[in-house]
Order: sequence, then C-alpha cells, then structure tokens
Amino acid sequence: MDINFNKNEDHNKLLLSELNRRLIKVKLGGGTKGIEKQHTKGKLTARERIDYLLDKNVKSIEIASLAGEDMYPEHGGCPSGGVVVKIGYIKGKQCIVVANDATVKAGAWFPITGKKNLRAQEIAIENRLPIIYLVDSAGVYLPMQDEIFPDKEHFGRIFRNNAIMSSMGITQIAAVMGSCVAGGAYLPIMSDEALIVDKTGSIFLAGSYLVKAAIGESIDNETLGGATTHCEISGVTDYKAKDDKDALDKIKNIVDKIGDYDKAGFNRIDAKKPTENPEDIFGILPKSRADQYDMYEIIKRLVDNSEYEEYKAGYGQTIITCYARIDGWAVGIVANQRQVLKTTGSKTKPTEMQFGGVIYNDSADKATRFIANCNQKKIPLVFLQDVTGFMVGSKSEHSGIIKDGAKMVNAVSNSVVPKFTVIIGNSYGAGNYAMCGKAYDPRLIVSWPSAELAVMSGNSAAKVLLQIEKASLEKQGEKFTKEKEELLYNKIKARYDNQVSPYYAAARIWIDAIIDPLDTRKWISMGIEAANHAPINKPFNLGILQV
Repeated sequence: MDINFNKNEDHNKLLLSELNRRLIKVKLGGGTKGIEKQHTKGKLTARERIDYLLDKNVKSIEIASLAGEDMYPEHGGCPSGGVVVKIGYIKGKQCIVVANDATVKAGAWFPITGKKNLRAQEIAIENRLPIIYLVDSAGVYLPMQDEIFPDKEHFGRIFRNNAIMSSMGITQIAAVMGSCVAGGAYLPIMSDEALIVDKTGSIFLAGSYLVKAAIGESIDNETLGGATTHCEISGVTDYKAKDDKDALDKIKNIVDKIGDYDKAGFNRIDAKKPTENPEDIFGILPKSRADQYDMYEIIKRLVDNSEYEEYKAGYGQTIITCYARIDGWAVGIVANQRQVLKTTGSKTKPTEMQFGGVIYNDSADKATRFIANCNQKKIPLVFLQDVTGFMVGSKSEHSGIIKDGAKMVNAVSNSVVPKFTVIIGNSYGAGNYAMCGKAYDPRLIVSWPSAELAVMSGNSAAKVLLQIEKASLEKQGEKFTKEKEELLYNKIKARYDNQVSPYYAAARIWIDAIIDPLDTRKWISMGIEAANHAPINKPFNLGILQV
C-alpha cells in the first residue's frame, strides 16, 4: 500500500463516518420527546412499526432517509421528510413500506413529504411491488399548503396513483394507526384493504371541532371516525386491530397469502463475492475529485468473482462497457474511466491523450451500441458515474460531439431494461444526463459520500460567476482590487460547493440515498429483484437518429 492509498482511505472513511452520524440523527425523527409521546399513547414509532413488520435478519434498503435535511428551518425542520420508506421482505415477499412519522409535526405533510411519498409510489408502479401504508398523519402542513396542495405532483397525485396501481393489480394495504384526516382519508380507502387500530386510529374528512364549527353538531372523534364506527357502521375499513402489533400481524397474514408474480426473467445464478477486497475501494478512490484513478479497480470490487467481460475494450476508452454479475444477477456496466489514457480509436490520433471522466465521440458511440445490446439481451444496466461532461473545443465540435452525445442520451432514454445509477464521484452537466441521471428514470439512483452533483464543479462555476459579477460591477464604475476579487470568488465558491454536496441532492430526493460503498451490491441486487416483478412489454426502439 502506498501513502496515497492510506490518505485516500482515511479521507473516504471520514466521509462515511459523517454519513453514519447524520443517519443516526435522522433516525430520531422529531426527537426523543416525540418518541416518548408515541409510546405513552401505546403506539410504536414509524421505524419501530417497519422493523416489526419486515422479516427479521433479512436485508432491506431505506429510500430517501436524508430527505428534508436542513430544509424548512423556519418551520422547525422535517427530518427524513416526516415519512419513512423501506424496501424489504414480509413473509419472504419483497414489498415497499411507507410509514408516516408522527414525531415530526404529528406526521403533517410538508412539500418534501409529498415528493417522498410519490417517489415510493413510483417505485411500486415501475416494479409492480406490493406497497404497505402505515398511516399516522395530521394531513397537509397548513403554513405551506400552497406548495403541497394544488399542483400536478402535489398531494392529490397520491390518490391518483392509488387508483392507477389498483387498476394495474398492484397490491396496496393500509393500516390507520393514528390520525387520518381530510383529503388524506382517501389514501387508505383507495387501497385494496384497510385496517384500523382501536382507540388510536381515526378516519374522517373533518374532525369534531370542525364539524361543530361547520354544522353545529357536537360529537367526539372516536364516535365520529374511530375503529368501531368504520368497522361496524360505515364499513369503510376491513379489519379492526387491538393495537399496533396486532395490526402489523394482520398485514403479515394478508401478504403471506399473495400469489406469485409474473417475472421479467432477468438472468441470475448463485452469487459469488468479489475476489478482490471491497474495502480497498476506500483507498482507490482519491481524496480530490480532480485526481485520476482506475475505474477497473472499482468494478473488480463490485462484481461477482471480480470478473467481467469487456465490450470494445480498445475503443472509446473514457467509458468502460462490460458484462458482469452482481449478487448473481447478470448486468451490463457503463462506467466512466477516470484514468488518463492513450487512444487507439478511429476518431483521434493514435498517440493523443484523453482526459479521464470526459465523454468523447467514440466513447459515446460505444456506450450507445452497448446499451442497445443489453436491451436486446434483456440485461439490466448499471451506470457508475464519475463524469465531468462531454469533450468541448473545435476538434470535438467538428467531429459532431453533440450528435454522438445525443445518440447516447437517446439510447438511455429509450432503454426498456431496468437501469440503476451509482454516482461515485463527479456528476456534472450533460454527463449526468448521458450516464442516466435522475431525469432518465433509473429504478434506483444512489451516491457514495464522495459524490458531487452540479452543472459544473464549484471551482469552475465560481470562476464563471465571478467574471459575470465582476463585469457587472465594473460597468457600474466599481473598482476591483485583487483582494476584493478573491473575497467574492471564495463567497461564490462556498455557496456553490454547498449545492454540489450529495447531502443537498439527498435532501431534495434528486437521489434515493447516500450509501456506504460496501452496500452497493445490496442496493443493485435488491433493485433488480424488484424490477423482476415487472415484465418488459415494449420493444427497445431508438427512434430517429442522425448517424
């Protein structure tokens, strides 16, 4: 091991420690007092409910655990978006579970809460996964109602999705384990089956105070919309549970009876661990996002037996394309190569150096062909992003880089096999798009703690913005000293660096999670297993391309 390996390892393990610190904090939800309040009412917390529901000692993954981080400080924050979402197994069946966290503003819906719920439903729809709702919510957070209520991707979209999933035959089960009010009352009742917990669960369009104010009727909440009312009088709910655990046990029994699913038929054999030590990733990945490293060494530590079959190895060398297996699943890997290489391809001189992490004409062409091959063979795609963008300059423009880049984007957009994206390092500009960024419908998209997402790096952006601001101030007659220029540069860079952080992206659900690199195989494997629930029913078609 060399000194750089050790320095890289220390740096990346510190990044992982910071991630773990944030996750520990976010798992407290609204805090210990809120947790104690739930327990005093005889209720489990959202996380306790999910832990009880999911099969023990079986792997699971959490979606958007860092949603809402550092957002809404003026409203007291919204840890984890006020809702917990996990993909796991109930009686051996893979499901997605969505649980309101009543320790966060009584489970009220912030804008990010709506976005996270919609993401959970999107995953269920794309993969035809059974979805379980554990409802305990005060409804829309009224001070921000204009940002959660009326638009297409707001609160009402949840119920539209309930209806769509029902028509698709996707199992939806809801348990009302606390408040379920106003428009939110439609979610459990638009599910296939609804449970309600006696004495703690309630469903009504308007609570007793509002009923009194609106029509003058005096009634208590339990009589208005409690478990006995809805199980014995209105018939709104299907099962009455005596407490949280009883409700969760009933869900387990319902899920246990669900029949098998039609499979997409992705290829899987017995899994084998990488022969190269995955822990080496921490030393291979450089401390600086500008430094080079060999992506082949990362791939060897992610794939079964550390084996892969490379496609067009000597052509378009700034993108690696290869077939491999991850946890037994056959995959096609498209990865940015960060190491500076000599090209032997046709569109550049044989001895010309290329910049690692940049997409050139030939690498875009190779990736397009490989993506088409994976679609033809029904092989899921895994994108490993560390990309600074497409190559610029007269040589690339004259060679048609925009045309070649468009082909690659077209192939990614029209791909019918499931796609999974792991942002390892840089994810800048159009490179983010071509390498299957969030806008291109990856089934799951995650980042390592080392990732950066933006139009360009903080350093480059600060230089561009500095020139614009400097020109504007000089027009107004303001004199610019070297000290003032440096001060302004640092101010712009600090602001931009905050926005390129993976935590900024995770808070806004631009990515599904920031993960420990050693969990990458688990995320991809569970993602492909989920995707295997949804048979592919349309052909791969690139449409019209300029060749």
